[in-house]
Amino acid sequence: MDHGAHARAAAARVIDAVLHQGRSLKGELSTALADIDDVRDRALVEAMAFAAVRHQGRYAAALSSWMPRPLGSRDAPLRALLYAGFAQLDPMALPAHAALNSTVDAARLIGRAHQAGLVNALLRRAQKDGLPAASVDAAWPAWLLAQVRTDWPADMDAILSASAAEAPQWLRVNRRHGTRDAYYTRLIGAGLQADAPADMPDALRLATPVPVDALPGFNDGDVSIQDAAAQRVREALAPAAGARVLDACAAPGGKSAHLLEHDPALRLLAIDIAAPRVARIEETFARLGLGAQAQVRTADALDPARWWDGVPFDAVLLDAPCSATGIVRRQPDVLLHRRPRDLDALVALQAQLLDALASLVAPGGILLYATCSILRRENAAQVERFLADHPDFALEPLDARFGRDTGAGHQRLPGEAGMDGFFYARLRRA
Repeated sequence: MDHGAHARAAAARVIDAVLHQGRSLKGELSTALADIDDVRDRALVEAMAFAAVRHQGRYAAALSSWMPRPLGSRDAPLRALLYAGFAQLDPMALPAHAALNSTVDAARLIGRAHQAGLVNALLRRAQKDGLPAASVDAAWPAWLLAQVRTDWPADMDAILSASAAEAPQWLRVNRRHGTRDAYYTRLIGAGLQADAPADMPDALRLATPVPVDALPGFNDGDVSIQDAAAQRVREALAPAAGARVLDACAAPGGKSAHLLEHDPALRLLAIDIAAPRVARIEETFARLGLGAQAQVRTADALDPARWWDGVPFDAVLLDAPCSATGIVRRQPDVLLHRRPRDLDALVALQAQLLDALASLVAPGGILLYATCSILRRENAAQVERFLADHPDFALEPLDARFGRDTGAGHQRLPGEAGMDGFFYARLRRA
């Protein structure tokens, strides 16, 4: 059995866990990829899993139209393997002979040897006839689709199309290790093409995503992976030189690191509620050489009495837990796992976090509220509620770099300027 079959089997196990067991795509991939040595196989497994979950609505429609009886629950691993096969043919466009042969072989590796013939027949039909077209909203649950339609009726088609596309790979150059222009030259030397946006001094967008190991100097902290919308957070917060800053939900630490790369004199405290997530912050800072410049703690932002020293912060960043509806292209399993009650709980948590952190902001200081959501309940409506309950805070204007003005913060929709969907509200305390 060649390694290609093992890669298909690994992808099928990840897809099965995500589609049928409610598991996280990133979590399952992290576990699966740790057992694969070959960097090309890791990239292949990741690409198949993402494509299969992203297009699962379309693939389900294909099986429904091609099979006389729907697959039962016992056939969940088979369904997952078929989705991995479909993903190879479309949109990955791998050579058909390799996709078919290795996927059929993988049926034996996942205990489905008796169905290898069925896998072969269905993949050959997909190759011959092509997969049926499906609406871009096929993967969205009806309740969430209705929310997006209510909030962004004129932008609905663009949001759905952008959310169904593969996300670009944005880089953030560590300016403490060199300039963006110098790193751009290193990319070209490594055979990688990239765009350099004129209004984003640290950002580069690769023409084609690559594993981090292919990026020059990644392990030395010269560059990080971070979407451009997330890079805008530093500009929206804009702390004064040497300011005392709190990043209240900091994991994995990318936004805190960006702040420190610009100003090593910042007195920054990065906290997160979960110890494993705090470990990720520490790993981020260690790779970037920032460990000595920041404090990192496991702490609950809802309970400052247990960790705050009583000294107000000049700037507080709350990148709040949210529906992640602005980053569906990066986390397509959001559409599978999110439920209406989850949104209610998230909105309540966001309000509690805002209220708990407000008293930590120094007079004249800034509270930046950010999410990767595109839902009004989590964004503009949340800010309107906060301002009504906290008359000592006022909304400060942001410009067009941060997307469209909602009247209570700025909203970037998915795909605009190549970025993720993101929300920013800059609130100053009197």
